[in-house]
Amino acid sequence: MPDPALSWSASYGDNGAVGSGRPVVSLGQPDVYGGAPRVRSFSGRALLAVACAVLGLGLIGGALTGSWLTGDESGDAGARTAFTAAGTLWHSVPVDQLFPPTIEGDGAGPGGADRTWTRIAVAPDTGCADAFDPLLRKALAPVGCRRLLRATYTDETQSYVTTVGLLFTKADATAMRALRTRFSNENLDRRSDLMPRPYAAKNTVADDFTDAQRASWTISVLTDAPVVTYAVSGWADGRTVDTPQPAEEAMTSGATTALAQAGLGHEAQGLADRVERALRKTVGSAAKLPS
Repeated sequence: MPDPALSWSASYGDNGAVGSGRPVVSLGQPDVYGGAPRVRSFSGRALLAVACAVLGLGLIGGALTGSWLTGDESGDAGARTAFTAAGTLWHSVPVDQLFPPTIEGDGAGPGGADRTWTRIAVAPDTGCADAFDPLLRKALAPVGCRRLLRATYTDETQSYVTTVGLLFTKADATAMRALRTRFSNENLDRRSDLMPRPYAAKNTVADDFTDAQRASWTISVLTDAPVVTYAVSGWADGRTVDTPQPAEEAMTSGATTALAQAGLGHEAQGLADRVERALRKTVGSAAKLPS
C-alpha cells in the first residue's frame, strides 16, 4: 500500500508540500471414448499432412499456453486490464510518482539542450469545472471528468512556469479513440480557444501565471488509458501573451516568434511527454498487481 501521506487524499500547500497474481492453467487428460480404434491405412502423403497439422497445432497451443503461464498481457485481455487499472491511479498512486519533484529533460530544450524542471506546486485533486476554457470543457465532455490532477513546474533559471495536468475520464476505450480521432481530424489541440488553464500557486514564481500569461500548450488524448494529458507554459515574470502558439508549431525549425525562440513550446511538450511516460510506466506496473 502507498504511504497515505503521499496519496492524493492528503492535503497540499501551494508549495507542493504534503500536509503478481497470474492465472494458473491446468491441462486435464483428454477424453477417451469407448470402442476399439479402427485400423486405417494412410499413404505417405496423407501421413505427412497429418504430421504437419499436429505440429502446427502443437506450436500454436504451446505459444498460447506459454503466454498464459508467463502473464503475457500483449493481447486484448491485457490491454483491457491496463486500461482499467489506469482509471484508478488518481487516488491510489503517490503524488511523487505521477509528478516527480524533479524531472530531467535530456535533450528536451531547443536545439537538443538539456532541461531540468522543479515542481513548485501541486493542486489538490478536483473536478474539471474551472480548469478549462468553456469550449475545451465542451470538447472534452463526451469522455466525462472523473478527476483532475495538476502540478506546476519551473525551469532551472526560474524564467518559465509550466502546469502539467492529467484528466482521468469516465470513458471506455472506444470513447477515448473517438475523442482522439476528433482532436486529430479537427486540429482541436491547436486552437487557442481550446487551451487548458494554468495552476497559479500563491507565493511561488507561478503566482502570476493566469490565463493571460499562457504562451504555449499541448494536449494529448490517450487511447490505452482513460486519460487526457496536457501542459501549458508561460513566462515566470507575469508578462501577457497576445498570440499563444501550440507547442508543435513553436517547436518547428525556423519558428521566429518570441515564445518559440524562448523555448516555451519545448517547455510544455517536454514536461508533458515525461509526465505521460511516468503515467504509462505506472499503468504497466498497476496492471500486473493481483486483482
